[in-house]
Amino acid sequence: MRNAVRNTSARKLLLAAMAMMSLIGSLPAQAAGETVEVFKSPSCGCCGKWVEHMRQAGFKMKVTEVKDVIAQRERLRMPTSVASCHTAQVGKYVLEGHIPAEDIKRLLAEKPAALGLAVPSMPPGSPGMDGPQSIPYNSLLVKADGSTSVFAKH
Repeated sequence: MRNAVRNTSARKLLLAAMAMMSLIGSLPAQAAGETVEVFKSPSCGCCGKWVEHMRQAGFKMKVTEVKDVIAQRERLRMPTSVASCHTAQVGKYVLEGHIPAEDIKRLLAEKPAALGLAVPSMPPGSPGMDGPQSIPYNSLLVKADGSTSVFAKH
């Protein structure tokens, strides 16, 4: 009987710990103190939609409107080969284009040795690029030397 009580108590404690770990893992990025600063053109509507996608995912966003997004991309050392319409920074990472928030959360959790993430161009169906047609696209992990590998397929 005594072991049954211990086993029941241990089981409850284990379930409570698992529930707490699950909750912690799903906390929004702002709870971790992460702010994403995005550099975008004042006239770009799709960039604004991406910012809203990020806010809905729990990120704290700082929007900096610039006349020359290319200069910001170059300053942050993101290669032109993966260019899109906006560039952002979160912690030590650079973000280029319409990257899904879940990919950025994964990047921040895994902390790979990399410059950041990129979704080159502006693929229909990516966050902020809503429309009737979607195409498959990849989020790329961009390394410090400019080389890339697939981080996530969408």
